[in-house]
Amino acid sequence: MSKPDKIFTFFYSKLLSEKIREKSEVVIISIAVITFILHLVMVTLVDFNIVQINDYSGIYRNPIAAIYTPFSFILIYEVYLLVYYLPKSTTIYIGKQYEIITLIVIRGIFKDLASLEFTANWFSDPNDIKFTYDLVATVVLFFLILVFNRLNARKEDAHQKDSLFSKKLVKFIRLKNILAMCLIPVFLVLAIHGFSRWVHGSFFSITEMVGSIKDVNAIFFNEFFTVLILTDVLLLLISFLVTDKFNTVIRNSGFILSTILIKLSFGITGILSTILIVVAVLFGVLILFIHNQYEKITLPEN
Repeated sequence: MSKPDKIFTFFYSKLLSEKIREKSEVVIISIAVITFILHLVMVTLVDFNIVQINDYSGIYRNPIAAIYTPFSFILIYEVYLLVYYLPKSTTIYIGKQYEIITLIVIRGIFKDLASLEFTANWFSDPNDIKFTYDLVATVVLFFLILVFNRLNARKEDAHQKDSLFSKKLVKFIRLKNILAMCLIPVFLVLAIHGFSRWVHGSFFSITEMVGSIKDVNAIFFNEFFTVLILTDVLLLLISFLVTDKFNTVIRNSGFILSTILIKLSFGITGILSTILIVVAVLFGVLILFIHNQYEKITLPEN
């Protein structure tokens, strides 16, 4: 085995192997349980005025909001799974993006539950309206992800019939593995930066910076989807090593547009943000559906 192959094998075993994935799952679940309990303790301390904090995000006002914390760590694990599946399947990788944004919406619902006001004029309160739209959006997103996975399953079954791997395909998969291994430290740095920024704004800062991080959903994930857009563009470019088929190029380009729409949703507030997320996932589903139909067509060769 050559030295580059040894280096590749070493980092792959430490970052993307099945054993590491299983260990990561156990660690993340353990952390989620511990932080959930700690969050409940913090809510109690704040409620009895034992601890004074700048709770701009409102996640320490109600025990229900404590669900927000373990969901955050579940999202971290989903981010790792996204990177883990990147070398294995582009469509599974995109599907993980959709699962992540859906979990972000659900996490926001848990946070908003703590500040809901149940009144006769439900639709007169902007917060209650947003909560309603988020509930509907969650169901729609869940259904769209189901359709996306079914479309992807059919495509994967068709590809399994051809067991021959070309040298170009092997090289393409290797490049995706290298890209995935590079993404892990990048996302780790972004996570640490986002967490430290949130801690500083919540517990120490009294400046205008606090106002910029009131939307806790945007912490880390705004930058995260920016990196995903760049990653998708790289995937599109290196995919030409394997194929230049029109439908595959359009599919990968469509996935980039879908990711950009998700990214744009973090810069918009209110109902429009939720609508943009649904439109992004719906666009991805339609792109995959049309791509699969295109695969069934046998075009005449010139």
